[in-house]
Amino acid sequence: MRKYFGTDGIRGDAANLLTDELVEKLGRAAVTVLGGAGTRMAILRDTRESGPRIERALARGAALAGADVKLAGVLPTPAAPVLIEQLGFELVAVVSASHNPYADNGIKFFGAGGLKLTDAVEAEIEKLIDDPPADVEAPGAVSELHGAEDDYIRALAERFAELDLSGVRVLIDTANGATYRVAPRILRDLGAEVTVLADRPDGTNINADCGSTHLDGLIAEIRSGDYAAGFAFDGDGDRMLAVDSEGRVVDGDELIALAALHLREDGRLPGNGVAVTVMTNYGFHQAMKEAGIEVETTDVGDRYVLEALLEKDWALGGEQSGHVIDRGFVPSGDGTASALLTLEALRAGGKSLHDVIPMQKLPQTLVNVRVADRSAIAGAETVWSAVDAANAELEGRGRVLVRASGTEPVVRVMVEAPTEDEADGVCERLVGLIRRELGDAD
Repeated sequence: MRKYFGTDGIRGDAANLLTDELVEKLGRAAVTVLGGAGTRMAILRDTRESGPRIERALARGAALAGADVKLAGVLPTPAAPVLIEQLGFELVAVVSASHNPYADNGIKFFGAGGLKLTDAVEAEIEKLIDDPPADVEAPGAVSELHGAEDDYIRALAERFAELDLSGVRVLIDTANGATYRVAPRILRDLGAEVTVLADRPDGTNINADCGSTHLDGLIAEIRSGDYAAGFAFDGDGDRMLAVDSEGRVVDGDELIALAALHLREDGRLPGNGVAVTVMTNYGFHQAMKEAGIEVETTDVGDRYVLEALLEKDWALGGEQSGHVIDRGFVPSGDGTASALLTLEALRAGGKSLHDVIPMQKLPQTLVNVRVADRSAIAGAETVWSAVDAANAELEGRGRVLVRASGTEPVVRVMVEAPTEDEADGVCERLVGLIRRELGDAD
């Protein structure tokens, strides 16, 4: 068990967890493990009010370990691998808590190849947080990095140089977060007519009733206008959900299915395969099977998807939540690039967004069962026998997935079936059994 790092860096209450003392120790430890004196490091952040304080403390700690630190300001998380590739940084830290409320914040690191750190490297860093190394004799310098936003925009423009959005009306919700400048800017640069929601960050309104976790505003607005599509980003800009012209939500599974067929048609789907997580809808697997595209399934988390892509030398993968990774651009989820990739596929198809989605989602029922000990599910033979029986019952028509949460005292039960009634019924039986076998949480 790691003390500080979770599934995506360190994240939690900005005031109580990410104190200046801890953040400074983290900066010093990360640089010591990942390069030491002379390391070229950049820090970028989202729009939370705690961001500048955490940025300063992190830079101070990194400089004490000898790093030369550049402050890139507000940029989406996927700008990190761009800065590594194009400007030669050896380490980039992102100060963000993604889709969490503004009172939270977090820190995650990108290293060689623009990749997030492995669990093993994070464990090394943790050791030095609690047992800090001595300061180097000559601390590094901390200064502003000017033009980083232009570098990121330029990279997007190069990737989508053939995309002409002249006359295309697009609605976007930037969650009062890290994409509030870059997303409308690149869309307009490519010719689109852009209307922007939630682009007035004040430090406390990031993700507040807006963005990819709160789609009601985007849906209402798109129904009142004539738009080709709508796109909602999360606070740090590494994921995106879409809405079609009639206000129907298009999730990550559907976006990946659309991208897979589009990229294959264009000769840009290496290995003819995609990587997704265990939460991906059964309808996606059916669609890919019919299309002759191989699917690799991973644990939940974009880092596991990326590991599978690297292992197989594939380019495309992601999660239902809207993390879409296209290694043809960067090895990270990128909401803005995903929106452009979707528009690229839409322009090629010449139809509405809903009409070009090449999959039919199965009804899905998901229940989080609070239990006294989530780890006890591993030895609950009666539950697993019932799960096997339900999967046999749904074979070829749907599926059941039961798993313990990695962070909460819950067991997640997901059922997909041809009808909502059948999915609800199977789920209800399993939930009742789990409660009887494992007991309710106190």
